[in-house]
Amino acid sequence: MSKQDKIILGISIGDLNGIGGEIVLKTFEDARMLDFCTPVIFASVKVLSFIKKEFELEINFHGIDSLDDIVQKKVNVLNVWKESVDINFGKEEESIGVYAIKSLTAAVSALKNSKIDVLVTAPINKSIVQSESFNFPGHTDFLAKELEGDSLMLMISESLRVGLLTDHVAITNVAGKITRELIEKKINTIHQTLIQDFGIAKPKIAVLGINPHSGDNGVIGKEEIDVLKPSIDNIRNNGKTVFGPYAADSFFGSGNYKNFDVVIAAYHDQGLIPFKTLAFGSGVNYTAGLNKIRTSPDHGTAYDIAGKNIASFESFREAVFSAIKIFDTRNEYLEISSNSLNANRKKAFVKKN
Repeated sequence: MSKQDKIILGISIGDLNGIGGEIVLKTFEDARMLDFCTPVIFASVKVLSFIKKEFELEINFHGIDSLDDIVQKKVNVLNVWKESVDINFGKEEESIGVYAIKSLTAAVSALKNSKIDVLVTAPINKSIVQSESFNFPGHTDFLAKELEGDSLMLMISESLRVGLLTDHVAITNVAGKITRELIEKKINTIHQTLIQDFGIAKPKIAVLGINPHSGDNGVIGKEEIDVLKPSIDNIRNNGKTVFGPYAADSFFGSGNYKNFDVVIAAYHDQGLIPFKTLAFGSGVNYTAGLNKIRTSPDHGTAYDIAGKNIASFESFREAVFSAIKIFDTRNEYLEISSNSLNANRKKAFVKKN
C-alpha cells in the first residue's frame, strides 16, 4: 500500500436476510467514507444491486472478479458468486447461511494473504451457518483458527472496553473453563492489545468475579479464592496493573468501570449486558490478540426490522472507523518498536493516543 492509497477495508456481507446489506450500503452511501478507506465488499454485484434498489440508495459499485482489480476511491464489490440469490428479509434460511459463509471465508482468505488490510464483518445467524466445513460458535472462533495469535472478544466504545475470559460458552461450562492458565493468557493478550492497538502505556485492568458478590469469601463459591485472586496477584507481581475480582452486580452501576482502561468479565452475558446497555448502537466488537484486525457492529441480524429500511448503521460505521484507527495505531507501534533507538518516538506515540 503506497502512501497515497487508502486502507483496503474488506467487508463480509453477513446474513442477506438480515440487516447486513442495508447497513453496509448505507454506511458507504456517504461518499466521504472513501476519504478514509477503500472498501471491498465480498458478495456479488447482483445481490447488492437488489439491496440498493430495495432501499432506494444513492451509491455506485465497481464490480471486480479479482482482488488485483481493486480501484481506489470506489466501492468495490468482489463477485464471490455469480448466480442470483433469492432474498427474503426477516427469514432464517440455511441457503442464505451458505452465502454468508462464502463471503466470510473469501474475506478471511484475502485478509490472511494481505490482499485487504482489515476486515469488518456484518452479522451472521450462527445457527443456520453450521455445516461440516463450518462448525464454529461464531466469527471469533473461526478467526482464531484461521489467523495467528490468541483471540479475545473485546467490546469497545468511546468510554468503555469489555473483554471476556470465555465468550460463546454455555453457562454450565463457564467455571470449569476458567483456569489460572486461561486468566493469565487472556490478561496478557489484552494488556498487549491496549498498548499496541490503543496506545495506552500502562493499562489499568479490572477483573470481575465469577460468582455473585465475588463468592462472598467462599460462601457462594470458591472460584475467586482458588483461581481468580491467585492469578490476579501473580500477574500484578509481574508488573501489570490488574485489580479484582470485583462483584459484577454493582461494578457498572456505581461507575467504577470509568477508573479502568478495560474490564474483563468471566462470561459473555456478564460483560455484554452492561456494555450494550451503556453503549448499544455505537459499540464495536473487536477480535483482539490476532495478527490481523477484524471488527464488527455490536448487534445481530435483526430479522425483526430487516427489509423495513429503518436499521441504524451507526455501529457498523463505528466498526469501520475502529478498524482503520487500530490498523494505523498498531502499524505505528510496530514501526517504532522495531527500532530500539526510537524510545522518544514511542513515548510520543503513547502520549498522543
